[in-house]
Amino acid sequence: MTTRARARAAAASDDTPPTGTDSVIYDRVVSAILDHRLPPGTKLVEDRLANAFGVSRTLIRPVLVRLANEQVVTLTPNRGATIAQPSEQEAREVFEVRRLIESSLVERFTACADRDDIQLLTQCIRDEEAARTAGDMRRAIRLSGDFHLHIADRAGQQTMGRILREMVSRTSLILMTYSNSHSQARREATACGCDEHRALLAAIRLRDAREATRLMREHLDRLEAQLDFSPPTGQAPDLERLFAPLA
Repeated sequence: MTTRARARAAAASDDTPPTGTDSVIYDRVVSAILDHRLPPGTKLVEDRLANAFGVSRTLIRPVLVRLANEQVVTLTPNRGATIAQPSEQEAREVFEVRRLIESSLVERFTACADRDDIQLLTQCIRDEEAARTAGDMRRAIRLSGDFHLHIADRAGQQTMGRILREMVSRTSLILMTYSNSHSQARREATACGCDEHRALLAAIRLRDAREATRLMREHLDRLEAQLDFSPPTGQAPDLERLFAPLA
């Protein structure tokens, strides 16, 4: 190995974090968004994040890119990263589109759902409930989306299914940033979101397409009604103080 190659290897070794550090950073940023400690529009300064987590900026950047690919963070040239800030109008439009599409999709699904479909949706509800009880709201939101996407995938309408997949992704971001207190959501998990999915599944089992359609629309109405678009109060959070304790 040449002297230059050894120098490069040594530098890379110095910057290499413990295995899984990037995942830890990712999880903590997402958790802070879910807990409303990082409100929409908050600027994520690379230097401050690096100092908070005790890592180099070279590790922070791919985490921000991953968050941007998931539309959780907005990356702007020469301006850096900020927590995504979907507008109220965009959120309303997403739910309007979902009500139009999913009314038709659940009607189609009800006519063709088989035993395997019922079992898969049942397990999805159980997993979502367990995630909510454990306080893992990010996983609960994803599982809730999976419930709707399975209905779409099996409904036999590919165009609406593709549109819904994008809408579910945008809904996840909207729920992360604008849902009411997640501590309250954890307490009400069994009596609220999961029970609505169970009621919908019961109508599907009975092949009652009209009832399934009604329940789907009511479910989406409730999700939209829980959104809180009040602007964040107080100063922007101190990133080093927010993330340093567990760094």
